[in-house]
Amino acid sequence: MIRFLFPGLLLLLAASFQISPRSGTRRIGSLEQLRAGFLNPPDSARPGVYWYFMDGNLSKEAMTADLEAMKAAGIGNLVFLEVNVGVPRGKVNFLSEEWKSDFAHAVREAERLGIDMTLGVGPGWTGSGGPWVRPEQSMQHLVSTATEVRGPGPARLTLPVPAPKKPFFGAGGFPPDMRKNWENWYSDVAVLAFPTPSGIPKIEAIDEKALYYRAPYTSQANVRPYFPDAVPAGISGISPDKIIDLTDRLKPDGTLEWTVPDGSWTILRFAARNNGAVTRPAPLPGVGFEADKFDTVALEAHLHSYLYPLLPKKRSSSGGLRRLHMDSWEMGAQNWSGRFREEFRRRRGYDPLPYYPVYAGWIVGSDERSERFLWDLRTTAQELVLENHAGQLKRISHRLGLKLSIEPYDMNPTADLALGAVADIPMCEFWSEGYGFEAAFSCLEATSIAHVNGNALVPAEAFTADHREAWKQHPGSMKNQGDWAFATGINRLVYHTFQHKYPDNGLRPGMTMGPYGVHWDRGQTWWPMVPAYHRYVSRCQFLLQQGRTVADILYLTPESAPHVFLPPKSALSGSDFLPDRRGYNFDGCDPGQLMDASVKDGRVTFPSGASYRMLVLPAYRTMTPRLLEKIGSLARAGATIVGNPPVAAPGLTDYPACDTRVRGLAQRIWADGKIRRMEPEAGSLYPSYALTASLLENQGIPEDFETTAPIRYTHRTHSDWDLYFVSNRSDSAQTAGLSFRATGQPQCWNPVTGEIRALPEHTFRNGVTSLPLRFAPHESFFIVFSGEKANGNSRKNILNIKEVQKLNGPWEVRFDPKWGGPEKVTFTRLEDWTTRPENGIRYYSGIATYRKTFDAPRGRRLVLDLGTVKDMARVRLNGRELGVVWTSPWQIALPAGLKPSGNLLEIDVANRWPNRLIGDEFLPDDGIKDGKWPDWLLHNTPRTSGRYTFAPHRFYTKESPLLPSGLLGPVVIGVVE
Repeated sequence: MIRFLFPGLLLLLAASFQISPRSGTRRIGSLEQLRAGFLNPPDSARPGVYWYFMDGNLSKEAMTADLEAMKAAGIGNLVFLEVNVGVPRGKVNFLSEEWKSDFAHAVREAERLGIDMTLGVGPGWTGSGGPWVRPEQSMQHLVSTATEVRGPGPARLTLPVPAPKKPFFGAGGFPPDMRKNWENWYSDVAVLAFPTPSGIPKIEAIDEKALYYRAPYTSQANVRPYFPDAVPAGISGISPDKIIDLTDRLKPDGTLEWTVPDGSWTILRFAARNNGAVTRPAPLPGVGFEADKFDTVALEAHLHSYLYPLLPKKRSSSGGLRRLHMDSWEMGAQNWSGRFREEFRRRRGYDPLPYYPVYAGWIVGSDERSERFLWDLRTTAQELVLENHAGQLKRISHRLGLKLSIEPYDMNPTADLALGAVADIPMCEFWSEGYGFEAAFSCLEATSIAHVNGNALVPAEAFTADHREAWKQHPGSMKNQGDWAFATGINRLVYHTFQHKYPDNGLRPGMTMGPYGVHWDRGQTWWPMVPAYHRYVSRCQFLLQQGRTVADILYLTPESAPHVFLPPKSALSGSDFLPDRRGYNFDGCDPGQLMDASVKDGRVTFPSGASYRMLVLPAYRTMTPRLLEKIGSLARAGATIVGNPPVAAPGLTDYPACDTRVRGLAQRIWADGKIRRMEPEAGSLYPSYALTASLLENQGIPEDFETTAPIRYTHRTHSDWDLYFVSNRSDSAQTAGLSFRATGQPQCWNPVTGEIRALPEHTFRNGVTSLPLRFAPHESFFIVFSGEKANGNSRKNILNIKEVQKLNGPWEVRFDPKWGGPEKVTFTRLEDWTTRPENGIRYYSGIATYRKTFDAPRGRRLVLDLGTVKDMARVRLNGRELGVVWTSPWQIALPAGLKPSGNLLEIDVANRWPNRLIGDEFLPDDGIKDGKWPDWLLHNTPRTSGRYTFAPHRFYTKESPLLPSGLLGPVVIGVVE
């Protein structure tokens, strides 16, 4: 396939498709609107950035420069966050009057430029809290101390104050006042006594089960995605009837007087303590406790101190503050709040007091009863987070005319899908391949939530990276992973990170977010060329924001918290880091979402319009009667359901009658054979892909997409059209036979060039269209099916290019002396800059211009092929700009009317920063020392080290390998046959 658009072809296509402007609003989703938006994507389709500020380092002038650079580059939205990751602090204290003035300026400038702004719901990149959060309104744990005593007889005891649990991330960074509050604040809750048991084991993994800790699933190994079924072992524990409530006997000084019955007794003193969660990594003036996630009053108090003072008095019709954002949940878990006992009783129907010893790992009643209580505890905690934190934030956002986005994962104590389903805009994240953590699961979760709920937008925090990335990435290296994200269902990339460039002073690469991020900002060498890449992204995102996704299989998650949705591994292909969906696409669904489903034409259908041919139940032994009744109603209505019946209910509500009810319901629902029993795949809650696929095949339903080549896909549909995004995940060219479960005339829409052309070679049989197509390495297309046939003279899907002329040396190459390069040099042949003898070229980073004249070859449709480019190129011919080439197949169309001789070809080539950074390591270090900015930077005095670059983090040494750079070729002219 040719990755270019010939001059004049676009006008021909436009005329044949009748895309001239007309009055009024076009019908959303029509083929005409789809085509027009593809050729000229609206601002709403533009990618976004995380706009990070380093603790106090900001200015109005630099803000304006950042925002104008975003606008010019094709960025349409941003997430505003301020953090401290070890960069020297600036002078503008967070939330000071000067800071508020600067923030207001940023909002006004975003409004002026039409850039949508999102604000995090607290300082740092995660959570909602700050120094204004009092301990009693912070996230809390119920902790206890045990005192042993023997009776019979009166006793006067001093019960020790329960200590707080060690903070998950430690307390080393607590400011003195906050550490004092953490160490000293507590609130007594209860005192319980019971006969000291002997020979009874403690509950396994109680710190997890009782929500004291939830480790980060993304970044820490061996974190369980969910709790497996708790199969009772028949262990008896403390009898609830023998637990004595001594709460009213506890005096303020911790003493307790009690006539102890005969025998050995254990007295537990329970108190609420802060859970150690703090705003992180917040600017120093924003460091404080995380607000209580169970309590709307605590949330409101936080917002009064943080959010409300920042809201603009007037809002523009476009741009400016549009959304609030909950980033990945990194606050850990809480299991207590001032009204928790009351809420528990209201929701679960019984008093949790006798089961408080379970918090400390004691078995109460039996191991089964204790595990059921823990399920009730986690479920109550989840409901409070969903209703009183996430739900309340959403209600407040709407009241303010804003929307709420949520990244619902990582240290999340709730089920990820349940938390994400609250959002107006569910989000996810993925890290740059090779430079960070595996977070693909979050993308499967966010897209599932959006598809089921009908959320049109699924953004991703994109290409997040650790210190190893170090300016190595560029649009060409990122294309395959970006295409993976699109095929997964993501339709807005939000690059992590666009670093606020202050201090500026012309320094490059300039300010960074410490060692983190993909450095997606105006300090990049190739930034002047990035609009071409953003145009590609915008075209893809526009199309993927239209219609709705086609998926056949719906995996129901169990009623458990916490829970990470993981489909069976066999439902995915590709790699663990970039998993692709197979031919029968799927989504995950939370039980709460399923309650809104009905059956239409045999499909499980949601109010959003999303529908699925098959519902797959989790292999979990428990299910609430309410959910089981819903599944029964779907089965009776004709839904295809796969799964085994539950054998019990979770929790202690109405126990043991609830178990009898579940068994009775299950027996009736499964008795008629409408639900197909199927065992799960090893290590999964769900059957293998082969088993579910065979059921669909037996119903005469072919896979939605089939190929033997390494091509990934996603499918979106509308009444007027179907479109498939198809992407070569291989770094080699592929000629592939593709089969689509779609009808109509196929067209190939090239998002890099905007070219639209017919695919005349295709066959249609039994509802499946098959056609051949050629892909360059990592190339991607949209295949659009409709009743309309694109104009064009070609009778083939695959066009070939025949080489007619090679442009050999010499080449004149001009470097920028500002970055150490020679102003002009002659290359007798194309070669890697790092192999040159001149240090000014060997260590050069930036843009260099290649110049050469050539005589025109014969041929009507000529193509310039640049061969190998490191890393981006802008092409001009006879003073006319032809465009930017940034990805394989590194080709661009040459215009008609070339001069017979003396055509001037100019190619601007940009490489990356590492080479110059490495070269500067041979010069004296004049950077940050002892955590302070250098004097020459603070006082704007001449720099004497001779270094060309500056960044607040050291990424390279003299020994670091250089990166291949420049135009490597061969550069040839070809003719299309």
